[in-house]
This record gives sequence, C-alpha cells and structure tokens, in this order.
Amino acid sequence: MTALVQAPTREPINSLWDDARAATMGEPELLLYRSNLLGSDLRVTNFGGGNTSAKVMMKDHLTGEQVEVLWVKGSGGDLGSIKLDGFSTLYMDKLRALKGRYRGLELEDEMVDYLPHCTFNLNPRAASIDTPLHAYINRAHVDHMHPDAIIAIAACANSKTLTQSIFGGALGWLPWQRPGYDLGLKLEAVSKEQPDLKGIILEGHGLFTWGDTAKSCYENTLAMIRTAEDWLQENSKQPAFGGAKSNVLAPEARADMAARLMPILRGKISKDEYKLGHFDDSDAVLQFVCSNDLQALAALGTSCPDHFLRTKIRPLVLDLNPAAPDFDALLAGLDTALEAYRADYRAYHERCKNPSSPAVRDANPIIYLIPGVGMLSFAKDKATARIAAEFYINAINVMRGANGVDTYVGLAEQEAFNIEYWLLEEAKLQRMPKPKSLAGRVALVTGGAGGIGQAVARQLLNEGACVMLTDIDADALEAAQGNLLKSSSRDNVAICRADITSEADVDGILSATALRFGGVDILVSNAGIASAAPLEDTSLDIWNRNQNILVTGYFLVSRAAFRTMKLQKTGGSMVFVASKNGLVASAGASAYCTAKAAEIHLARCVALEGAAHGIRVNVVNPDAVIRGSRIWDGKWKEERAASNKIESDDIEDFYRQRSMLKLSVLPEDIAEAVYFLASDKAGKSTGNIINVDAGNAAAFTR
Repeated sequence: MTALVQAPTREPINSLWDDARAATMGEPELLLYRSNLLGSDLRVTNFGGGNTSAKVMMKDHLTGEQVEVLWVKGSGGDLGSIKLDGFSTLYMDKLRALKGRYRGLELEDEMVDYLPHCTFNLNPRAASIDTPLHAYINRAHVDHMHPDAIIAIAACANSKTLTQSIFGGALGWLPWQRPGYDLGLKLEAVSKEQPDLKGIILEGHGLFTWGDTAKSCYENTLAMIRTAEDWLQENSKQPAFGGAKSNVLAPEARADMAARLMPILRGKISKDEYKLGHFDDSDAVLQFVCSNDLQALAALGTSCPDHFLRTKIRPLVLDLNPAAPDFDALLAGLDTALEAYRADYRAYHERCKNPSSPAVRDANPIIYLIPGVGMLSFAKDKATARIAAEFYINAINVMRGANGVDTYVGLAEQEAFNIEYWLLEEAKLQRMPKPKSLAGRVALVTGGAGGIGQAVARQLLNEGACVMLTDIDADALEAAQGNLLKSSSRDNVAICRADITSEADVDGILSATALRFGGVDILVSNAGIASAAPLEDTSLDIWNRNQNILVTGYFLVSRAAFRTMKLQKTGGSMVFVASKNGLVASAGASAYCTAKAAEIHLARCVALEGAAHGIRVNVVNPDAVIRGSRIWDGKWKEERAASNKIESDDIEDFYRQRSMLKLSVLPEDIAEAVYFLASDKAGKSTGNIINVDAGNAAAFTR
C-alpha cells in the first residue's frame, strides 16, 4: 500500500501571446495562432474540443468587393494541431440570410444542409454544427472552450447564481441546450442585449468568450478560466469526492494488476471489433477511485457533451478491495459486471430512442475504474482510448470542483441520448473511412532494431496495427523508434529493451505490451544472430549462443505470447522469421543452420497446439537480406565472403546471381510476407513456410 493521494497541484494558466510574432500575421494567421495556443493546454479545452472563429474582411474572388467572411474551426479538427486548412470559411451575409430559412427547433437539423451553400472561396473544409454559435455572436473574435474549472461551475445545481456571483456580471448564462441553430440565435440575442458581457457560460457545457481583436479574445478567455479556478480553490469546503475511502496500491502493484487484467478484459469486449487499451494511474484518477463517493458520482455520469461522446455517459466501476486485493475474485465477477453494464446500456437506448434513432451501438464500457489501481479505457484505436481517458479525467476534475462548492449535476439521461444518438453525429460516424486491415491489432516484433524488424514494424503500422518493438540493443532500439515515428503516431509505437534469452525479460515484454496496448494479437519472432565457422572451429560458446537466441529465445517469446493469446480468447498469429539455412545445410555454419532448423520445427509444434485456440503459426524464410541488416554489417559478411571465396564488397551481387530470379532480397520483401501471414488474408494458413529468397531450388519445401 501507499499513502492516500492528494489532489494534483495546479500551475496557473498564463498568457503565451507573443506581440512581436503576432505583428507579422494577418487575421487568418492570428486566428490560427490563437487557436494553437488555446489548444496546447488541456486545462483550457480537451483534445478535439472547442471552437474558435474570426470575422474577417476579404476580397470576393467573383466580384472583387470586400466581404465579411467567417473563419471557424471546421468539423473534426483539433485546436492544438490545426492548420489554416482546418478552418471553414463562409460568407457572413449568406449566414445571416439563413435566418429566413429557419423553421423552428423541431426542424433545426436541416439548417446544417444549408451551410455548404454559404462557403467562401470553394473551401472544401466542412463546417461544423457549431458554426451558427459563432456566426451570430455580435463580436469579431469568438472562443468556445471546455475548461474544467468553468464546466465545474456550469455543472453545479446553482450554476446560474454562481455565475453571476463569481464573475460579477462579466459573463452571461444560458440553460442547457443541445448545440444547434436555435442556440446560435440565443447567443446572438444575449450578446446584443448585454453588450458589456465578456462571454457566456452554457449550463453543463462550457464557455463562450469574445473580443474585438484576436489577442483580447485570447486573453479574455484565459482571464475567465483563471477567475473560475481561483474562486473554486478559495471556496471549496468539502473533502474531494467525499473523502478517501482507501489507500492506493504501490506503483508496481498497480501496473501488475492492470497488465494482468487488460488482456482478459480486452478479449471479453473484442468479440465484434478489436479494441485497444490504455492505463492511467495519475493522481487525479487515484484520488477519485479511492474515494467514498466513487460509486455515486460515477453513476451520475458526465455533464459536458464532449465528455460523454468520448466516454459514454458513465463508466464501469470494478469490484476490488485495495486493502486486500484479490485478482481472482475480480476476474470471477467480471462477466457479471460486464453483462450488467451492457444490459443497462441497452435499456438506456430502449428508454430514450425515438422512431428515427440509430440502432444501439457497442454496449461495452469505454472507461473502467478500479479502486486502488486506476483507470482503464478501451476503444477501436490507441489514440481514441488515450483521449477517452483524458476526457474522463476532465470529468473527474469537474466533479471535484462542483461538489467542492455546491452539488454536481450530470446531464439528464434523455439529453445525453439526444447527443449520443443525434442523427448528425451518426452521419459523421458513417463518413469515417473504412478501418485498415490490422486496425485494433497489437503486434510484438523481436529484433525490432534491425533492418527486417523495422521494415516489418513499418508494414504493420501502415496496415493499422500498434507495434511494440523489442531488442537487446537499447540505443539501436531508440533509433528504430525514431525512424518509425517519422511516419507513424507515438500512440502506435512503443519500445521495450529486453534480452529474449531471459525468462524474466520476456515476461516483462508481454506485461509492457499489455499495459501499453491491452494485449497482443501478432508475434513476429525476428531476433537473430549469425555465425560461421568450420565444424572443428565451432566453439561451444558459438554453439550455445546460436541455440540460446534462435531456439531458447524463440521458445520463451512464443510461450509467453501464446499464454496471453489464450487469455484473450480472440485467436492470434505468430510469424517466425527463420532462414533458408533452416531447410538447406550450409558448409561452415553448423551452429546457425541447426538453430534455424530447430526454430522452424518449434513453429510447427506451436502451430499444432495453437490451432484449437485460433492461434496460427507460420514461418518466413529469408535468404541474403543484406541491405539494412545489422547481421551483414558484422563479421558474418566477412565469414560468408571467405566461405564463398569472394570479396566482401561483392557479397550482394554474389547472392543475387546465385538466386533463380537474379534479384536482391530486401527487408521490405520479408515484411510483405510477414504481413500476409499475420493478417486475415492468411486466416486459413498455419504451419506453413514462405521462402523469400529470390528462388533457391534446394530450399523448395516438400
């Protein structure tokens, strides 16, 4: 056990505006600058959340006249990383003309279909449903943010009274309403009727602020957030979440519990779609999951629409007593807890649906809270799982703030449903691109720092998988990760330095993979060495080193991955990267050839046992993969050149000419074969061998 967790410390939100830099920018660039500054701090707004806008005078490309243009964050963008092409541009005179088309609250969704007709300069960026909220506010620059401190006030039972008291009339207040055209008209009315306001709080939702310049708007936004933060800190009288109920487990125990649980849980929720996991045991999370009010607050659900769209309206709290953590008891109750959650979610859909509502979606939880341990989140990809966790931390912060000064109020169930199953949200989901072939899969690649390992990882990443790279060379492993991050997200690539001949290290690799991604679906056993020597010169050390790495190492990794795949109960695929030398003896390389032959036979044995569990095991046999290979950069190249009585510089051409197809074999060629065998394209293949050697008759499998 460790001590009780205190609330995380808070650094003030300060202005980062640089006048010298801003002086070089036009209005669109100032909007981008302001947006990136706001989006860089998750205390200001969450990932993908919030909107910014500016009304700018620009030359009309058709008439040549100056016209007013609304620049507003387009659909689906993130303020922290948005570029200029992430903004929609619309004629303000056409947006004002839309008022004549408005037929009332019951039909307001049809107004979204008119927005493309207001597009300025043929901008292809789709306008978001929040566009009217910015268009009609009677100010040039508008920010809409979701800061935890503001939402804490907005989610209080006495939100309106608190807003008037805290901000001294600087902020107006509007009751909860789903974002849309009617809310845009109400924002316009308030901004005109109360011209001295600096912004408006939306009940249970967030903050609108404005200004006459980009800088004044930005600094006004920060000032309102700071005011809310300071007031909450000074006036919070209640113990956070009703006070502490339990201590937390030690960090190592928390990680171990999560790593053991995640593959099992992942398997239970991945029957229809592979899910990827994320673990968070930050101070904010631990304080919440160890509190007296955990169950009651979790049941209330979230308030801000951005929160529950990412997390579902409420999480699943798992039953664990931190004072006497019993993993087996936790597992014993897992199926019952999951089925109860699914039944409750389906009942929620049944209660709230209307004739036009979309069908019920995946009923599994997204957020899992474990007393003493932390929070798990699962989603269709790693980034979404991580972001869901971040959003729930926002919700935790909101609940802490609101209950510290008043009474927290979650969004009403019907209102939550109306957002979650909004036809406009459903249309957005339907526009999502088709998942890649390995979406949701987790791959573990040993020997990941080498040329073949990196090529395999890159191929799997390109097909949508997440990849854990492991290698004994820590420096080379970090360099490999850096190479992969040039074309892939940090969410999807992780590294774990390990020696695969060490049982403890191998168990550590699988634990690290489970903790990072939730489990493992694909194992690419690729760690390798090569040595050559006449039989009488082959020392026992050389022999044992080949056996340890190429046989024992492959056994340990496949055994550990096999255990995890069995726990998941979703099948799996293993690909052993062996060698032509495993099928064809080579003079002067008895230790290497024998170890490679054993490696191939091990794969066949694992295939026999794995078939009953849907675990496929296949082999790729490369030959003479020289470019990018760390093996061929070493002594092996000199030894093979000497054995074939050629110069070292001629080795690639020698092997190319020796092949039947007269072609060089590249790491990318091996990666293609590995991908095929790992993917569903080879879903009915196990115990097979694919030679990637440009043709070698002696290696033909029989």
